[in-house]
Amino acid sequence: MNSDNRNVILAVVLSMIVLFGWQFFVAGPQLEQAQRQAEIRAAQQAEAEQLAMPQAGAEPGANETATGAPTFADRDTALAASQRVEISTQDLEGSINLTGARIDDLELKQYRETVEPNSPIIALLKPAGLPDAYFIEQGWVAAAGSNVALPDSNSVWSVDGEATTLTAHTPVTLRYDNGQGLVFRRTFALDDYYLFTVTQTVENTGTGDIALFPFARVVRHGDPKVANFFIQHEGPIGVLGANNYVARKYHDLQNERQVDFSATTGWLGMADKYWATAVLPKAGTAINARFAFNAPTGSPVYQSNYVETQPIVVPAGGSVSHEAYVFAGAKEDRVINGYQEQYGFDRLELLIDWGWFHFLTKPMHWLLVTLYGILGNFGLAVLAVTVIVKALFFPLANRSYASMAAMRRVQPEMKALQERLKDDRAAQQQAMMELYKKEKINPLSGCWPVLIQIPVFFALYTVIFISLEMRHAPFFGWIQDLASPDPTNIFTLFGLIPWNPTAVPLLGSFLHLGVWPVIMGVTMWVQMRLNPPPADPTQAAIFNWMPVIFTFMLGTFPAGLVIYWAWNNTLSIAQQWFIMKRHGVEVNLFGNIVDSLLRRKPKPADEAGKS
Repeated sequence: MNSDNRNVILAVVLSMIVLFGWQFFVAGPQLEQAQRQAEIRAAQQAEAEQLAMPQAGAEPGANETATGAPTFADRDTALAASQRVEISTQDLEGSINLTGARIDDLELKQYRETVEPNSPIIALLKPAGLPDAYFIEQGWVAAAGSNVALPDSNSVWSVDGEATTLTAHTPVTLRYDNGQGLVFRRTFALDDYYLFTVTQTVENTGTGDIALFPFARVVRHGDPKVANFFIQHEGPIGVLGANNYVARKYHDLQNERQVDFSATTGWLGMADKYWATAVLPKAGTAINARFAFNAPTGSPVYQSNYVETQPIVVPAGGSVSHEAYVFAGAKEDRVINGYQEQYGFDRLELLIDWGWFHFLTKPMHWLLVTLYGILGNFGLAVLAVTVIVKALFFPLANRSYASMAAMRRVQPEMKALQERLKDDRAAQQQAMMELYKKEKINPLSGCWPVLIQIPVFFALYTVIFISLEMRHAPFFGWIQDLASPDPTNIFTLFGLIPWNPTAVPLLGSFLHLGVWPVIMGVTMWVQMRLNPPPADPTQAAIFNWMPVIFTFMLGTFPAGLVIYWAWNNTLSIAQQWFIMKRHGVEVNLFGNIVDSLLRRKPKPADEAGKS
């Protein structure tokens, strides 16, 4: 491999190091600093800020975070503090709070916190009054200047009808009378998965027409625990008409405070790595949308909300109904796509962050899940997909390594030219180009196939990172959760030494190094030994230290990603060995390994030419 090819590949690898290194060494500390600054600003606030809606008129939930609001020691106490309607389906359990008629208690029955079969199921939504409260609410906003009494977060509703448990086949209706001639009903229906249909009805027994605007909001208290990884977004999210995909990190929203999108369409909510919530008006409905941050008592509160722009007029002596939707559950691709097709929600598929190469990521996810269904093991499916991708790109790899073989064939002549014209850089380049032309060699032909493959492998990498199917999926041996880091640690001699190296200040995050990250590092190091070390000492040092750096960086990555990387390296070694041999190039792997171990630094270019 000549210096031009090596420089291109080196640039690609260094770009990857920058991406990963930025996250660990720059983005992480900056995020912590931003969060501390936000907490200081919040503590200095003299009075509570309202979580204003982008619509004039009464403010729904304005007292939600006011000082003196009830707080609870734990979830059970919070649930016991108000009357509730039970939710029970195959996938969900929880309750609707009759105070505020909001969905604030929801658990995902098919998912648990850990791999242990008796661990608690995932609690998605939690009542107000808890430090990590997380709830969804719908209601009405009055027109500007109106003094109509509307139900708010403190209004107590009653069950209207015989149904007292919300199931996939039994809707529940709640009723509230404002005592001024308006009767409000809110009917909750739930499908077999995660979609609530909320029908609001207003009956007007008064003498004048009433204009109301439907609203919906997702509210989250506290700072959610997020991975803070560049591959996947976690935080407020939405698809808002011409604004397209809109997303904000929690720490970004702390700085912006409030982001408005007027007269748009779409939906919005909040996304975690594997779970999400969203409030969705009917497809095509015009809304004013907002992402907002507030910290009235020092505790962060995030909100995604919308108000419909067209009022609903309730005539005197009549009634009107309005229908909207709520999604709260796991980010299951099949289910979300089904909702998008059935209800026409605009690009609801983007609840799952498919990354920059979504046109590659989605088909690859389909292939991965299909193979998982056949092989019965998600880890084996990852290995199989990697083999398939390698096979598809074999012609490109063959061309790349053939070019490398040709470059190696003329290496003696290139060195002679470099030595003869070492004082005239321009003449040296001209002579090398003439040599390429004479031997019919394109110096870039060995690099472009490698560059073309990068988006595909990055898409595969993204799929493995975000796939819900990989969560708590076992592999073999000690890997019982492909979405968690390798649980072994060489710094404790795999559990023989009773100490926690990750607690060491500053360096602790790098002192979790399991068996699979070490295997990955070894395969990466061996792969680099397939070629002689670079003549340039700086490049040689970078290539020598790169496997070590990547080993430690990937120590805390999900095991599935590390296994994929190790397997991909192994296939690349076998592929390069085969192709280079096929083109008559001697691959002195053992010699290169011995040379790299025994020699502290590569020989200078002039010595290499003399030898």
